[in-house]
Amino acid sequence: MRQAVVIGANGGIGAALVARLDRSGEFDRVHALARPTLDLTDPASIERAAAGIAGPVALTIVATGLLHDGDRRPERSLKELDADWLLDQYRVNTVGPALVLRHFAPKLPRDDRGVIACLSARVGSISDNRLGGWYGYRAAKAALNQIVRTAAIELARTHRQAVCVALHPGTVETGLSAPFRGNVAAEKLFTPDYAAERLLVVLDGLTPAESGEIFAWDGARISP
Repeated sequence: MRQAVVIGANGGIGAALVARLDRSGEFDRVHALARPTLDLTDPASIERAAAGIAGPVALTIVATGLLHDGDRRPERSLKELDADWLLDQYRVNTVGPALVLRHFAPKLPRDDRGVIACLSARVGSISDNRLGGWYGYRAAKAALNQIVRTAAIELARTHRQAVCVALHPGTVETGLSAPFRGNVAAEKLFTPDYAAERLLVVLDGLTPAESGEIFAWDGARISP
């Protein structure tokens, strides 16, 4: 049985990914996982969710992210840094996806192509940082990119056809981007369905030689 998993299936991009994968007919079952079944801040729930899926999983996508929460916003300067908020961003944007890789990467097919991908962000690129600000989100996504890269190196030893990558979906009309998209040009603001379509196209075209890299919605490689 060919299976796919989408984590964060109750979010805008996650729900769109589930819908597209269901319609594609490529998978016998699409597991749509979200809180409370799987909570990225609850390691035990991640382990339980993985243990509840039998057999190989051909595609796993972590479609989650934390950029703001209530009155907590991305930090614009050093004086706004807060230890608890920094740690919360790391828990959701880095630690949670890392534990998904721990428990779901072993489910990739051993003798066939398998893909595991995490939504990251262009602002996680250190070399592309020209504006500053957004300390916690930038740092957490940069850390996620390193986790993905390191996991890809390890997987290449045991799952030779595996593709493990980070993805930048662009600016998408979801709750995550809502407070920050006022100045985004209409042609650069994507619907969740369009973002899901583009991300799946990108994943379909990747090979194991590109495992460990960061790719944007248009297929462009993003420098770490």
